[in-house]
Amino acid sequence: MKFTDGFWRIRDGVQIAYATEVRDVRPESKRFTGYAAVKKVTRRGDTLNAPLITVECFSPAEGVVGVRVTHHAGKYRPGPDFALTGDADGAGSVRRDGTVTELTSGPLTVRLDGSGPFGLGFHDADGRELTRAGVKSTAFATTGEGAHHVLSRLSLGVGEQIYGLGERFTPFVKNGQTVDVWQADGGTSSEQAYKNVPFYLSSRGYGVFVNHPGAVSFEVGSESVGQVQFSVEDQALEYYVIAGPTPKEVLGRYTALTGRPALPPAWSFGLWLSTSFTTSYDEGTVTSFVDGMAERGIPLSVFHFDCFWMREYQWCDFQWDPEVFPDPEGMLARLKEKGLRISAWINPYIAQKSPLFDEAAALGHLVRRANGDVWQWDLWQAGMGLVDFTSPDARAWFQSKLKALLDQGVDSFKTDFGERIPTDVVWHDGSDPERMHNYYTHLYNRTVFELLEKERGQGEAVVFARSATAGGQQYPVHWGGDCWSSFEAMAESLRGGLSLSLSGFGFWSHDIGGFEGTPGPEVFKRWLAFGLLSSHSRLHGSTSYRVPWEFGEEAVDVARQFTLLKHRLMPYLYGAAAEAHRTGVPVMRPMLLEFPRDPACRTLDRQYMLGGDLLVAPVFDADGEVEVYLPEGTWTHLLSGERVTGPGWRTERHGYDSLPLYVREGAVLPLSGDDSRPDADWLDGPVLLVHPAAAPDYTAEVTVPDAAGLPAATFRVRRDGDVLRVTASGTDRPFTVRVPGGAEARGAGEVTLPLG
Repeated sequence: MKFTDGFWRIRDGVQIAYATEVRDVRPESKRFTGYAAVKKVTRRGDTLNAPLITVECFSPAEGVVGVRVTHHAGKYRPGPDFALTGDADGAGSVRRDGTVTELTSGPLTVRLDGSGPFGLGFHDADGRELTRAGVKSTAFATTGEGAHHVLSRLSLGVGEQIYGLGERFTPFVKNGQTVDVWQADGGTSSEQAYKNVPFYLSSRGYGVFVNHPGAVSFEVGSESVGQVQFSVEDQALEYYVIAGPTPKEVLGRYTALTGRPALPPAWSFGLWLSTSFTTSYDEGTVTSFVDGMAERGIPLSVFHFDCFWMREYQWCDFQWDPEVFPDPEGMLARLKEKGLRISAWINPYIAQKSPLFDEAAALGHLVRRANGDVWQWDLWQAGMGLVDFTSPDARAWFQSKLKALLDQGVDSFKTDFGERIPTDVVWHDGSDPERMHNYYTHLYNRTVFELLEKERGQGEAVVFARSATAGGQQYPVHWGGDCWSSFEAMAESLRGGLSLSLSGFGFWSHDIGGFEGTPGPEVFKRWLAFGLLSSHSRLHGSTSYRVPWEFGEEAVDVARQFTLLKHRLMPYLYGAAAEAHRTGVPVMRPMLLEFPRDPACRTLDRQYMLGGDLLVAPVFDADGEVEVYLPEGTWTHLLSGERVTGPGWRTERHGYDSLPLYVREGAVLPLSGDDSRPDADWLDGPVLLVHPAAAPDYTAEVTVPDAAGLPAATFRVRRDGDVLRVTASGTDRPFTVRVPGGAEARGAGEVTLPLG
């Protein structure tokens, strides 16, 4: 939201009061509070009939500094609030030296000088100023409509770039954009977003989280070109500056504050196949799809039933359509005999025709208007109501309906929707409707995820969620929503996923081939490679099927090849997944996460690192031409073995069976000896693909995880003259060591391999 009209003027109808002069500072051992007048005080009379802005500085955790700016502190706050972790007593320490008051927490210091104009400076461990809320950067504003806003502005350095703010399909670098954090069902081709997160990451080595679950408006160098402004319609604004210095460390501290991603089960990393949305299907159709995949040698891990597993006009009643699926228990059992897991579509709405509508309304489980009416509309489902997840009883009721499906054999739920949440309603717990609009999805997905954990066990829960906000990363997986079936939409989807990964989310997927429309074979085949080199992989469409043979025999070959490749990569990928769970660093990583000191990597949005050692550049061109940037070092193409030295750009041309897929110098990729499934025994005949660095003292270490993401075996690699020595601990089973060019050796305990 913009408040100014250029540099000199304020917009019509807007009044702004800036924190101008420090009038008092009250330090405590771990926090301090400043009081700022909104004008220069030259005499006692200037303290009368004028506001005072309260600015509190505190630290909830090492390396994190919170700032709370308040105009009127007496406003009633019904919630909801983000559930943040941290030290209840506060972290850091306060020091006062003359007129300067400082709070230091780990490598981050906030400084307030009471002798000059009001301003907060944020400094790293070396004393370098990361950012600053300087003159005219802390304020409250009122508009002609009577709305009251609190705003802050943090400076942007020369060349500084901003990322994140959720899954956004607009340009990857957010500078110059207005970003409104407000959940919307807008597809992938607009400025709206399904997953809005009020957190951004800076290329200068810090992040900023605005602790407000409702609407937050960001002006990223768009109102004042040298500042990021963020504002809320409230009496107070709270934000956290989060230290690095590396982007990984920023994400680590941010996810420690808002919640780390759960570790999805290994089986969920395999290929998912859907009925698609409005297509016609029954058990015969499903069986033909499943058997067709098996006959063509394409391993399938999960089969998903989309909306029409239930009867029309009744979403959700959680009952299988008896005319289409007369024996659901038997059908699911037959699918499970084929080694499949089952996913079913749900949403948090109850249509009026559903038998559950009257039940839920009578029990008080549907959101109501102020006059007591159940809130309803006809958009999406006729007369639908909205489950009130602020009510513990409503959550338990919703879970009881899902438990019946789990008892039938369902393993996972696609938790669709949750964005269009009304604000003209009354919530069971009295929550503020404006704050609940974004936060609703968090309660929805948490309710479903916690049921799956309870019924299936820790480490076995996985959802396929479309909407989320800060903290939603705790309940994976999330997919990119409704995109068109085109190369442009494929690129949009990747931009959104990379932005989400810089917003604390560890796992992400998208509809292979696109959702709306039917892709041409060239789009489908290129999207297959991209999709199967993502953390999670799903074939899903809207009005047409996504079985590979619908797009030709070559599509079948491509689907088979990249599914088998992903299965072979699973020890490596699950190690990256365990890292995401432990540290908050995502599986799919924008290039700047791994190479923050390489300026060329800061704008790259058509390639990414899959884990720390594998570079992926999807092909967005029917002719197979693709531009790829390789950072410094020697890179080896995983499929062809070609070696290329960076840094530099390359233009390559690839057939449908290939794409730029490069292994980092020095990396050791653990590969599964069994490519038939994602959750194989990874210590049964593993292959260690070693890409040794040229240094004579080269060493490396790689861990193969178990199904819980814990270390199952560790392999230590070192160059000993012209010999590569690999020593195993945690396993006495045989393994193979292979280097580029094809030379390999096999053994147990320790394996040596001559280097040519």
